[in-house]
Amino acid sequence: MPQRKSGHVTLLDVARACGFSVSTVSIVLSEAPLSKNVASTTREQIQTMARKLGYHPDASARSLRRQRSQTIAVLAYDLSDPFCIPILRGIQSGLQATDYVPLMMDAQTQRRLFDNYLKMTLEIRAEAAIVIASWVFEEANLLADIEKNNVPIVIVGRDLIDRRISSVLIDNEAGGALAMRHLYEIGHRKIAVIRGPEELFDGEPRWAGVRRVAAEVGIELDPQLVRQLPSQLDPISGFEGGLSLINQILASGRPFTAVIAFDDLTALGVVRGLTNAGLRVPEDCSVLGFDDVLLAKVATPGLSTIRQPLREMGLWAANCVLQALEMREGRKKVAPQLYKASPELVVRMSTARPRRRTSNTANSVKIALDRVEVLSEDLQPSDS
Repeated sequence: MPQRKSGHVTLLDVARACGFSVSTVSIVLSEAPLSKNVASTTREQIQTMARKLGYHPDASARSLRRQRSQTIAVLAYDLSDPFCIPILRGIQSGLQATDYVPLMMDAQTQRRLFDNYLKMTLEIRAEAAIVIASWVFEEANLLADIEKNNVPIVIVGRDLIDRRISSVLIDNEAGGALAMRHLYEIGHRKIAVIRGPEELFDGEPRWAGVRRVAAEVGIELDPQLVRQLPSQLDPISGFEGGLSLINQILASGRPFTAVIAFDDLTALGVVRGLTNAGLRVPEDCSVLGFDDVLLAKVATPGLSTIRQPLREMGLWAANCVLQALEMREGRKKVAPQLYKASPELVVRMSTARPRRRTSNTANSVKIALDRVEVLSEDLQPSDS
């Protein structure tokens, strides 16, 4: 067989190999209604030759005929973030039994890439779009263009229902409240909090939940024990932020027995900082994260956290766009939907009742402060 320009086996290749016309081969291999009029021996010869050559239908040609791309654009703000992975798996699970192909795109936390991929979503005529959201796409005008083109879109991680965009997210305020109540119920009263970056939508409602429960149980949150992560340009910055901020909290000299971290990576940074300072988790200080990503399960100690049902959220997003596409086929108007998932407390080894203050514990805290001071001095630029 001569070298093909595309490299793919075509209907013409099958027709030449078995000696039938292209139209006959097309009718048989597409299982069109007219294939019933083709002799069974002919159908068998064509199908056998197609299998032998490794023929597969041309989806793009089929899409042109049907004027449908059969693709659903899935745009993640950063595929290296462990938060995204279970959501993507949920989306894939929701689309597996359909004829739609998910087209994964990674914005790498870059606004320019995000905008380019949104344009591509329209240019390739994707039939729907699912966006795993972040501050990176705040107020993107292209979202409005997608809506104008009657392309169903779902946002995971943000509430854009006011802009008539279907949204799925965790009940962040309830999650913050769960975190605070857990530490209170096991006996903690001096609690440090590391809040999320200002740009992230999740941070403020989680902080509101923490403050609400603190007010209900009569805990006064010490401002010296409340810090905020800087802008996050990549997932690892949460870990680095947790490590840096717990050093600052230790250096303040204010007593605390537990830390609520914005997310699991921040919490792991806190654990590293406490360990570097000679403190044990949870014996000397409890640490609680948020999200329940894989790293929370495999860390030592296992990280107590507030679980987001990430895979289920991705599955809901997929089902939402499929429902919207079905409604569109019937020329029915689709109302935007909002799904707020319920958070769940997952208790592992990083939280425990605070131990009674002893001379050994006091010495550990003093040693920790001394180590933080030494570390801070080592990080200062030299005058020489």
